[in-house]
Amino acid sequence: MCGITGIIAFTEKGRASLPFVDVALATLGKRGPDHQAIYQNEKVALGHARLSILDTSAASHQPFSDVSKRYTLIFNGEIYNFQSIRKRLIDKGHQFETSGDTEVLLKGFIEWDLAILEQLNGFFAFAIYDQFTQRLVIARDRIGIKPLLVYQDADRLIFGSEMKAMLAYQLPKKLDHASIQHYFQLTYIPSPWSIFEHIQKIPPGTYWDISSTGAIQKKRYYQIPRPTAPTTLSYNAAQEQLRKLLEKSVQRRMIADVPLGIFLSGGIDSSVITAIASQQTTHLNTFSIGFKNEPHFDETEYAELVARKFQTQHTVLSLNSDDFSNVLFEILDYVDEPFADTAIIPLYILCQHTRQQVTVALSGDGGDELLAGYNKHGAAYRAMQGGLVNSIVKHGKELWPLLPQSRASKFSNIFRQVNRFSQGLQLAPKERYWQWAAIQNEVAIRDLLVQPGFSAAYFERKDALLEAFADHREHFEDILYTDMQLVLVGDMLFKTDIASMANSLEVRTPFLDHELVNFAFQLPTHYKIDAQHKKKILQDAYRSILPPELYQRPKKGFDVPMLKWIRHQLKDQILHDWLSEDFIRQQGIFNWSGVQKLLQQVFSKNPGDSAAIIWMFIVFQYWWKKHL
Repeated sequence: MCGITGIIAFTEKGRASLPFVDVALATLGKRGPDHQAIYQNEKVALGHARLSILDTSAASHQPFSDVSKRYTLIFNGEIYNFQSIRKRLIDKGHQFETSGDTEVLLKGFIEWDLAILEQLNGFFAFAIYDQFTQRLVIARDRIGIKPLLVYQDADRLIFGSEMKAMLAYQLPKKLDHASIQHYFQLTYIPSPWSIFEHIQKIPPGTYWDISSTGAIQKKRYYQIPRPTAPTTLSYNAAQEQLRKLLEKSVQRRMIADVPLGIFLSGGIDSSVITAIASQQTTHLNTFSIGFKNEPHFDETEYAELVARKFQTQHTVLSLNSDDFSNVLFEILDYVDEPFADTAIIPLYILCQHTRQQVTVALSGDGGDELLAGYNKHGAAYRAMQGGLVNSIVKHGKELWPLLPQSRASKFSNIFRQVNRFSQGLQLAPKERYWQWAAIQNEVAIRDLLVQPGFSAAYFERKDALLEAFADHREHFEDILYTDMQLVLVGDMLFKTDIASMANSLEVRTPFLDHELVNFAFQLPTHYKIDAQHKKKILQDAYRSILPPELYQRPKKGFDVPMLKWIRHQLKDQILHDWLSEDFIRQQGIFNWSGVQKLLQQVFSKNPGDSAAIIWMFIVFQYWWKKHL
């Protein structure tokens, strides 16, 4: 796991930006604290910051060139099947000087060119430069686990692992207002767009082939398969195949030359990973996080049950408000694009403490998107079934908003969910999905912005993000497919990458092995979800070995007591700085009357989702002050 940045210049004017690679590389120091170096010639500069995982010797330092010095690679990620690729290359006459995956990736490209991408099992963002042809190739892994941003104009193309590296090249900072509108709905900016108009994210499973003249071939080499007919495997046979693929995926991700552990939440996903990993080693470190005096947000008892069952070396981090305050500004400083999923706070702290004992951690990311594990999936399934309960909820739409709603307690959260369910039942499938993916709808956004009209770009992007849906039909798999493209890439994987890399920790995700992803999308919906169960096939496949208590608990997100913090620890700074009337009016982006209503709501007896929206403002305002 590392950080990469680079530039290829097409003109004399573009070459003036080459020296900025030094500054850009320095911004990626936490991604790669073990070694930093640059390759540069008159047209190209490539920078690499290394976190050593495989073959930790200096021989695998990057930028990595072949013996002839024609080809040079910078690479962020891991290739899990590098040993089998290495064997095929040896059979073709290649010789190796290192034992890691970096040299295998470069020589695989030399042998097969871009066809190497079809062979890779792993997560990565890389750049390879051919000095002879002056050709640069950049590519991102199939699922989008590792980030890759890019900027291009007539004079140069610049890329990097993080926005802070991109801005080091003194790029224009023109706000993308369609991205702002999406951010205040979703809490994140969906890929491939960014907060700035001219900087974008390379989509998952995509490469760019760039010539020295600036001609670019862009190709999507992988997309999640959309089968016309589901698998013919029986339910029992599908469970067995799921177990085989998961066990193989975990085994691949336990290859490391440094200490390794697991994020153990006590949910099904991380518990399954722990169960499998415990069969591979006698010394397994697991880590979980909870909140002192906040039982509604604490799930550590379930994690401890799993840890005891599989005899892991378990560490529980129990947080209080001071722990939150101590890292808040560290997180806000590191996040270089507005991103307001509150779960980044405990995840950041978890990564911080985990890194003290291990360099690599496995997580359960992707299991919910892949196999229908979210509460919204249960809601969508119920909505499709119809029935008397749906009719009652739908026609009670005037009543539900009157009930106390917030995420801060069990019953107020139930009322909040019932109200959102009722709102969704009024909508067509595509708009229902968008409503449940968002924190607030377009009407609420209009009230908050000085320019309330939504741009054509906003609607074009929304349609692109929801392309899996067709107005005349309703298929559950459209929801999971869109979650993989939208929520997983834009929110979950971005969050994990930022929180882990800020603490020089590599996180691996067994559920996102592309072989497992391909298999999961062959399964019929009723293998994944029914009226009583979410992630049905995963639960049943491991029911015999997991503690039974895990099957008797409600689904919770990795949430935090944000409402309490806003009403107490953050109140003064919210009212007198981030959301003060003077600042809002001077800034010229937000409508003061809408902000005022939001502040009144968050301090009322019926806050609803206002705490999450206030947090979006805090993140945006802190980012805006720092960068603009």
